[in-house]
Amino acid sequence: MGLLDRFRSGATRGASAIRTGSGDGGDARYLAEWVRSHVGVEGYIEPKTTVTDVTVVLIAADGEWTRRIVGERGAQRLAKDLRIPVYDVGRTGYPQRMRDYDARKRIERQRAFEEDLREL
Repeated sequence: MGLLDRFRSGATRGASAIRTGSGDGGDARYLAEWVRSHVGVEGYIEPKTTVTDVTVVLIAADGEWTRRIVGERGAQRLAKDLRIPVYDVGRTGYPQRMRDYDARKRIERQRAFEEDLREL
């Protein structure tokens, strides 16, 4: 068996079938669980950069999001294995709900910080 043969297998093993950059299946399990625990999830594939391999951003209907390295092969299998729509972020951009979610969280953190200051 060659070094990369285990990644070429056509057999699916649940969440671990997603080929992620981690190699241990931990990211694949995390992504599958994240999709199961959120409503209206879509994937947005980000291109490889000089710093990171291909990544996916999963974005739920409420705008909550998570990002993981999936590699080029993982990106190709993501939609099939997780049964979610997947888009190329270079073509579509990020959805407004993601920016709205980040803005809400930023306001919540600021309010909590200000409340902590008042308590001192």
